[in-house]
Amino acid sequence: MDDVQQPSHSSTLTGWREWVALSEVGIPWIKAKIDTGARSSSLHATNAEEFDRGGAPWVRFDVQPWQRSEALVTVEAPVLDRREVRSSSGHAQSRLVVLLEVTLVGRAIEAEVTLSDRTEMGFRMLIGREALRRGFLVDPARSFLGGKPPKSARRAPRAPQT
Repeated sequence: MDDVQQPSHSSTLTGWREWVALSEVGIPWIKAKIDTGARSSSLHATNAEEFDRGGAPWVRFDVQPWQRSEALVTVEAPVLDRREVRSSSGHAQSRLVVLLEVTLVGRAIEAEVTLSDRTEMGFRMLIGREALRRGFLVDPARSFLGGKPPKSARRAPRAPQT
């Protein structure tokens, strides 16, 4: 008999791309690619600045949740680690790692997330195997099983009227 692990009945089905929430850091919607080929999860972060808070390493960074919007969310989080991550092209890069609560298809999990510049990528976030192994099954033929943000949330913020 094969030693194949069967999925548990508590598994959550996800599509190959989903809108996820990082609510604890003020990001209600960000589009993520669900990538079983990637070990770790990754978030598009710019202007990363490390600092010390109470003797512990922290990082402050900006997230642009919507690709065609100027809106930025500034996030502060404790630094969990610094790791060498190899991209799909084979390029190794040292990245900061933070622990974030990620809500994927209605389920909140804590995930280790590397910070990187994903400007040239189609998705602001990538959800990797380490997060998915917490009870998610991926259907590569489906998308947005957790729903889409309301149209009002998809608009770029308007400049204040003067």
